[in-house]
Amino acid sequence: MQKIKVTCAIILFNKKILVVQRSENMKLPLKWEFPGGKIENGEKEEDCIKREILEELNITIDLITRLSPSHFDYPTFSIELIPFVANYLGGEIKLAEHKQYLLLEKEEVTSLDLAEADIPILNEFLKL
Repeated sequence: MQKIKVTCAIILFNKKILVVQRSENMKLPLKWEFPGGKIENGEKEEDCIKREILEELNITIDLITRLSPSHFDYPTFSIELIPFVANYLGGEIKLAEHKQYLLLEKEEVTSLDLAEADIPILNEFLKL
């Protein structure tokens, strides 16, 4: 089974958290997730998440901490999701791939239909 190494970020806008909804054309269509993307060969995790957030959302972030990676086997691929908590620095959100985004209180994120690999990350974040 294909194993994908991906970074993601819980991005804080003051007290709110940014979540994005996958488009109908993506794997896991219409699931909500923390934004991020695949690590390129030789790329550091921290560089990957900053690059992906800029490419996908048109914003810059400042990393605060790294959380525990999440491993999940979907039917057609396996993922290692490496999460960071970050502060929003600047830029206007413009979605390059996703259907929509929301800025929510952290308790509100629990009611979304999250991608399965994102659930343990949210649970760890809620305990901080």
